[in-house]
Amino acid sequence: MLPHIVLVLWLYMQVITINCTANLPALKKDYCIIGAGPSGLQLGYFLHKAGRDYLIFERTNSSGAFFMDYPRHRTMISINKRNTGKTNKEFNLRHDWNSLLSDDDSLQMRHYSHDFFPHADVFVKYLQDYTEKHGINVKYNTNIVNVKRRDKFEFQMQDQSNNTYDCGTVIVGTGLSLPNIPSFKGVEHTVGYEDMSMDKADYEGKTVLIMGKGNSGFETADYIMGATNFIHILSRTQYKLAWNTHYVGDLRAVNNGLLDTYLLKSLDGVLYSEVEKMKFVKIGDKIHITQPGKSNSTHRQSRRPVDNNDLREPYDVVIRCLGFKFDFSLFDKSVHVEPGRIKGKEKYPAITHSYEAFNVPGLFFTGTNTHSLDHKKSAGGFIHGFRYTARVLSRILEFRNHNVSWPSVTQPTTELLNHIVKRFNEASGTYQMYGVLGDIVMFSRNRTVYTYIEEFPVNLLDQLRTKTGHDTEEVLVIIMQYGKRRFFKKFTGIPGKAHLSYFLHPVLYYYDELPSRGAMRNLTEGSVLPRPMKVHHTVEDFLTDFTAPNSHILLLRRFLESCFQTDLRNLYDSQCFSMAMTSEVVSSMCQYNDYQLKMSLPGERQGS
Repeated sequence: MLPHIVLVLWLYMQVITINCTANLPALKKDYCIIGAGPSGLQLGYFLHKAGRDYLIFERTNSSGAFFMDYPRHRTMISINKRNTGKTNKEFNLRHDWNSLLSDDDSLQMRHYSHDFFPHADVFVKYLQDYTEKHGINVKYNTNIVNVKRRDKFEFQMQDQSNNTYDCGTVIVGTGLSLPNIPSFKGVEHTVGYEDMSMDKADYEGKTVLIMGKGNSGFETADYIMGATNFIHILSRTQYKLAWNTHYVGDLRAVNNGLLDTYLLKSLDGVLYSEVEKMKFVKIGDKIHITQPGKSNSTHRQSRRPVDNNDLREPYDVVIRCLGFKFDFSLFDKSVHVEPGRIKGKEKYPAITHSYEAFNVPGLFFTGTNTHSLDHKKSAGGFIHGFRYTARVLSRILEFRNHNVSWPSVTQPTTELLNHIVKRFNEASGTYQMYGVLGDIVMFSRNRTVYTYIEEFPVNLLDQLRTKTGHDTEEVLVIIMQYGKRRFFKKFTGIPGKAHLSYFLHPVLYYYDELPSRGAMRNLTEGSVLPRPMKVHHTVEDFLTDFTAPNSHILLLRRFLESCFQTDLRNLYDSQCFSMAMTSEVVSSMCQYNDYQLKMSLPGERQGS
């Protein structure tokens, strides 16, 4: 009898618990961030610093949980350059690809690891410390499973326990979490990168095929190379080397050991074929691969006999290293988030250059999810890139939701040259997000003062007023760019050929009025911005030090003077006096020095 009473009481308590849970009011937040990875934490840091009402939802019990599993072989490929010969924090961030932006200098990866490529476990510890030291609000063990519209301007989310959350603005920072598994016959005979054995003994004396030519594929090959008979890497297209393309997502030198054994004819090799048209058949312990109607050849145009196909020998193990994609199941049908429509970007959500979902106002993305905007162009899909785009998003949200204008500095135009040169040589955001984020200089009507804003998305230049709160017509845009591939790739240090610079260098675009929306939408292939009224390339420098008096500073000053029709030379008092005695027009610098002198005299300040 007693067991039955206990069972009835237990069922009664479950009913009460369910009813109580169902009657709980929804938790309301102005900002809901999904995912406590590096991008979610970075955005949370800025919202926390601004005093906003926000909450980060994390499905696991730890910040940065993705890095507990990935990369599988536990070595990051984001560099940790601890010494640069300089103490400037902003400059050093150019070469620290792991640290998040913070006012706390102890939260730099250099204090956590001495390795140039840190261990992934160290990065997890770093993210946990970052969360705790800044007091970032994270709700752990909360898996958001349904994001839907509550009304026209708000969202409602649910977690795995059916708790509900009302959110004014939702930001998704989940990254690319689903393994990309193409459809082909015999896929069940393959194993994914996410599930592969990490015991090298399992590959001892085995013949291995790796599908995918990215860093994960080559990283896997390097890891098991010492145990295997040989390894073949298979992909649809030719591998691309990061040192050649300048894109950090392409194959990095730290992972390309198999290229040595391939090109030096030590059994390993690289093959090219379309996976979807292949058939994997398991016969006994071996996996045989056929491609009906085509020769399995690295040379696509060749007509080899059947007994000479590159894939004629079977494999013991086939590993899929085909990357990851965004999980769209997060959203209810009322929140219609579309995948990218351009080939190669289907794995990302389609978003605007404000990081907002197309046709879903109030739904934003951060981190790797935003990489469709600069895929194969810049670093927005990686920590050292999206830490800056997260700050950009925070500034966009500050003006959109709270009418807080984009941070700016206003100074006399005579300070502009020094200001620009300082940013050339120190700024990390424009350096890492080259071609995407730029500094904007705005001028007063008489051009005596300028207003400077940093790291603005240049693709939003036509929307400068509505995104920043700054009203202007005449602007100077300062960005970092690589040269075009059609030019010779050798380093050029010739100032007169600065426009041929192939390496990263500063470029200034001058517009007497903001470009139109149509001009921004109809950019020609390879163009960063519409055709400006004037443009200036600062010649590339082997040391990335743009301070040479003649090669860099002189030509930059002359360009600014031609844009604003003013003299920006630094003159001595005697030169100013001579100019005042002999010329009708006095240099702006002399006028500024005279103004400063007057302001320093008590009588002048009082108007006497």
